[in-house]
Amino acid sequence: MSRAAALPQRRIAAASGRHGGVFPPARVLLILSLAVLGALLVAAMSGSAGLSPRVLLGEWPTPLAWKVWWQLRLPRLLLAALVGAMLAGSGAAMQGLFRNPLADPTLLGLASGAGLAVALWIVLLDGAAGSYGLYGQFLAGFLGALGVCVLVFALGQRQQGQEALFTLLLAGLAINTLAGAMGGVMAFIASDEQLRQLSLWGMGSLSHALWSATLGALIGIPPALWWLLRCARGLDLLQLGELTAHAAGLDAPRLKRRVVLATALGVGLCVALAGIIGFLGLLVPHCLRLWLGPGHRLLLPASMLGGALLLIVADTLARTLASPAEIPVGLLTSLLGGPYFLWLLLKRRVPC
Repeated sequence: MSRAAALPQRRIAAASGRHGGVFPPARVLLILSLAVLGALLVAAMSGSAGLSPRVLLGEWPTPLAWKVWWQLRLPRLLLAALVGAMLAGSGAAMQGLFRNPLADPTLLGLASGAGLAVALWIVLLDGAAGSYGLYGQFLAGFLGALGVCVLVFALGQRQQGQEALFTLLLAGLAINTLAGAMGGVMAFIASDEQLRQLSLWGMGSLSHALWSATLGALIGIPPALWWLLRCARGLDLLQLGELTAHAAGLDAPRLKRRVVLATALGVGLCVALAGIIGFLGLLVPHCLRLWLGPGHRLLLPASMLGGALLLIVADTLARTLASPAEIPVGLLTSLLGGPYFLWLLLKRRVPC
């Protein structure tokens, strides 16, 4: 092995080995997996359609209760886990790809681009879509997120260092503003039924999760997650700079295409299915990076598990805090992520 290839590998191994000095990687993932299972169990037994705690003692539910739980609660739990894992995992991957900790699908406009595409589909095309309306939303969300991701990535490549950070944030701000304005136009011309659908969907909600939607997520999101996990080593090498990563044998353009496509596919599906759920892609990877270190071989799967955990808990609270009414889960995640983002800005403030 050449010295050029050996040096970045030693540096990446050292970076990947910083887990916060508390738990080894296997134990971290085990703890997060058990936490997700525990959250799923609590969510399954909460609310009006929840199973009785006596199920844990071997008492089988009534046929009606089981049917309601199977048709309403189980697909919602699975969708919450998949969407949370995808948003947080894509946030961790985007931060590694752009090499800046403020990159996430929401701030960079991916969610807004996917949301605008879905809004165009709902208002302009859904009336003629027939039984293919749901799958049209999938395709519209994917294409919207892909277009925004390619645009922002191209703009960011034109700058280096701190200027790249400002370029990314300004591009995300411009895309979010434009998508919001176009979404307002769609709301203006929408019918009353379409307007209500757009309003509830724009706040982020899993209340309409049925097997038809969850099956689409089960088909599309796991491949995107697996694709991102396979990019972990390349993202670690990319942190050393493209020249050094190339010397270590990394095909940087191929890695970027894979991350862009996987993120666009996953985020597009999430937005099409659950609406705009903000700050998961920023909050979860940031917290776990402080605890586990920068190595993506651990950070990516931990972020996916952490995102699933957070969205399951948030959705459970959304269903139960104002019962029998339901709070849009996107509002809860924004209430949590907004203050955290402000704290990050204050923490990183540089005196004039």
